[in-house]
Amino acid sequence: MSALIPRPRAEIAPGAVHLPGWLSLEQQRELVIACRGWATGPVPIRHTALPRGGVMSVQTVCLGWHWQPYRYTRTADDVNGKRVAPFPDWLVEWGRRALIDAYQDAVPDYLDGAAEYTPDTALINFYDGAAKMGMHQDKDERSAAPVVSMSVGDSCVFRLGNDENRGRPYTDVRLESGDLFVFGGPARFAYHGVPKVYPSTGDAATGLTAGRLNITLRVTGLTG
Repeated sequence: MSALIPRPRAEIAPGAVHLPGWLSLEQQRELVIACRGWATGPVPIRHTALPRGGVMSVQTVCLGWHWQPYRYTRTADDVNGKRVAPFPDWLVEWGRRALIDAYQDAVPDYLDGAAEYTPDTALINFYDGAAKMGMHQDKDERSAAPVVSMSVGDSCVFRLGNDENRGRPYTDVRLESGDLFVFGGPARFAYHGVPKVYPSTGDAATGLTAGRLNITLRVTGLTG
């Protein structure tokens, strides 16, 4: 999509906000460099094995807490038993700024102010041109704090559904490199997924020549 055509902020559903172009090109490059480092370990990026024998088409690496279906642990017992990389303070600040920009004056409706938002885990998903994410709820956390999602690289279709089932009604949103999507409040437990990635739509200036990175910040509500 041409940069000459502005894409305005949009509230897709109550609590679900899309901010196109939220990340600068420099910030996107910073994320790509950081993600490359996290992907090498101490717990490397991998295709997550599902309990019923399936394997996710996206590749995932975690920060702070390790996610495996359907729980969080400090160590990646399903990979190599090591503790995942720590969650960096600068990502906490990015998350707080994301809430301020997304919710504006409505932040207190979802939290006691954006300053109270302290994500402690990040799921970093890498999509190649064929990868998809089925409709699911983010409900393994013990917190209803918003999820902050950032995109770098190839564009995709992001599908935001309802909180009752995986079917309609849902809304499809095209997410492009640099976009921010935040969902909290009434939309926090909505089913959502990525049915399609558009290969070769990213900007090589980000440092990512192929594929899509999605970085989601969450509050687990866990201690220890």
